[in-house]
Amino acid sequence: MEWFNNWWNTLELFEQIMYCVAIPATLILLIQTIMLILGFGHSGAGVNPSDTSGFDGGGDMDFDAGGADGDMSGGDFDSSDGSDASDIDYGDGSNPSDVGTLNFFTVQGIITFLCVFGWAGIVTYTLTKIAIIAVVVGFVLGLAAMYGVAKLMQLSRKLAQNGTLNVRNLLGANGTVYLVIPANGMGKGKVNVTSGERLVEYDAMTDGNETLPDGTQIRVIDIRSDNVLVVEKV
Repeated sequence: MEWFNNWWNTLELFEQIMYCVAIPATLILLIQTIMLILGFGHSGAGVNPSDTSGFDGGGDMDFDAGGADGDMSGGDFDSSDGSDASDIDYGDGSNPSDVGTLNFFTVQGIITFLCVFGWAGIVTYTLTKIAIIAVVVGFVLGLAAMYGVAKLMQLSRKLAQNGTLNVRNLLGANGTVYLVIPANGMGKGKVNVTSGERLVEYDAMTDGNETLPDGTQIRVIDIRSDNVLVVEKV
C-alpha cells in the first residue's frame, strides 16, 4: 500500500475530499447495478391510481367539501365542474409541467449524483485548479445525472403499467356472455371482452330485466366494485 500512500499524499485537500465522495459512490453504484442485473431490488406491484375498485359502494353518496358538490351513484363520480376521476393525467414527464411527477430523491438518484459530482469535480479541478468552478461543474452535472436516473425510472414504471390492463378502458367495449347473467342484478355471470388485442374474462351483471344467456352479445356500460362489469345486451 506504499504506492497508495505516496499517491494520496501528493493530492491537495480538495482532491482528497472529492475522491472520498467519488470512490465510495462509484462502488455502491456498481453494486446496485450488479444487483439490478441479477434481479434484486425490483419493486412489487404498485397502486394504479386509475383503478376503479372500491369507488362503488352499492349505494348513493352525496358530499360537500370546500364548496364542491359531488354525487356518487352506481360507481359514477360527477363534480360541479364536469371533471371525472378517470380523466386525471398523471403525466409522463415529457413536458415541464410533468417534472413534479419525477421521483428525484431515490437511493439510485442520490448515489448517481454523488458519483458524477465527485468525478466531474476531480476532472474540473485537475484542469482549472479552481475549487469553486470544480464544485459548480460537479453539482450541475450531478443534477443532470440525477434527473436522467429519475426519468429512466419513471419511463420504466410507465412501461410496466402499460402492460397491465386498466379495467376502466373496458367501458364501451363489446363482448360475449359465456356464463349466464341473471336479470335485475340478482347475480353474476361471466363475459369475454376484447381489450386491444387481448381477450379478457370478467365477472359481470346486468341491471336489465332480461336474463342474458350464453353467447349473448353485450356492451360494457359501467364498472362496479371488485371490477365487476355492468353490461347490456347489444
